[in-house]
Amino acid sequence: MSDPNPTPLDSINAAAEQVRQQLQLKAYDAEAAAHLANFIQAQRGQLGAAERPGLVLALGCFLGQCLVQAYGAEWATGKDGTTGVGLAGRLFFNPFYLVDAQLNEGESASVAAFFASIPQRLKAPVAARKGWIS
Repeated sequence: MSDPNPTPLDSINAAAEQVRQQLQLKAYDAEAAAHLANFIQAQRGQLGAAERPGLVLALGCFLGQCLVQAYGAEWATGKDGTTGVGLAGRLFFNPFYLVDAQLNEGESASVAAFFASIPQRLKAPVAARKGWIS
């Protein structure tokens, strides 16, 4: 019996799992992120305005879950109130924005390229905050 009051995380996980099953993917990994990027490319130009928000939401849940599973990220709320994934206690990414960006810009904003960039981002030193900028 399902919980009549699912948590936001339950809803995210359910949406991600539905996408994984629909795309017939085995896991939430680099291969899945590459397949997702190809799927997004195929949707560009064919997606109606009414369908876009739901697709961005579902695919964003899936991309975020790939980050969680592959890189140990955690679903979190950003300082601006957006939902996204946090990594290593210092990085925060909005997977919904990333999906939307690829829908808008194409391969130059590929979610697969972003996914592949995570190890390098984790190695990069934390930028020092400038105290004189307000």
